[in-house]
Amino acid sequence: MNDILTHREGSILTIAFNRPARKNAITAAMYQAMADTLKAADGDAGVRVVLFEGGPDIFTAGNDLEDFLNNPPAGSDSPVFQFLYNLSHARKPVIAAVAGAAVGIGTTMLLHCDAVYAADNARFALPFASLGLCPEAASSLLLPALAGYQRGAEKLMFGEPFDVNEAREMGLVNKVMPAAELAAFARGRALKLAALPANAVRTTKALMKGAHLKAVETQMTDEGVHFRKMLSSPEAKEAFSAFLEKRKPDFSRFD
Repeated sequence: MNDILTHREGSILTIAFNRPARKNAITAAMYQAMADTLKAADGDAGVRVVLFEGGPDIFTAGNDLEDFLNNPPAGSDSPVFQFLYNLSHARKPVIAAVAGAAVGIGTTMLLHCDAVYAADNARFALPFASLGLCPEAASSLLLPALAGYQRGAEKLMFGEPFDVNEAREMGLVNKVMPAAELAAFARGRALKLAALPANAVRTTKALMKGAHLKAVETQMTDEGVHFRKMLSSPEAKEAFSAFLEKRKPDFSRFD
């Protein structure tokens, strides 16, 4: 079974997380598959819209921590950073349909999508600090800009889950609906967007994203430098060990 499924229907390219037994937790191989698919889609004139999907009960639990520890991102060309670069630089519109939990990068990747539709069972979390890490995907720039500094700081520092209604209030989600309606609605929106003049849609996106793209690149690079260093920190090692051992971490002995 492929952990990432891709399906082309007309001018809509769907990228779907397909690892339900592990809550769609993302491995390095999955990041590479998505990075390669996004790059190919950008150069394919037949693709007009990219649509991300998960399962009806889970979008993604974020990084697969075991795989992450065994295959830590060693540089800017690591699969996870290739994926984030290709997503943030996608010229064509990207839509996400989110049901269930979207954890870590499952939430931060949405900041780079052009429209996000969510089921009423969707919930979100940014547990980087609680894992001894810092934010990624330029979320330390984009989330405060979207939701305001205090709310962005609360989400990124405390790492507490928040529900779909708060996500919509923050501007992270465009529309909320029953889970049974999500897939069809998101596909309908993708079809409507694909039917519009492609150059006009791409130019509109470029104009909106262009003014901030350099800042996003810089922030993502800075985050990546800190993130890679913090992966080997005592705090991160304690957080990962506690997670795998199903216990509460103890950070009291660290400065």
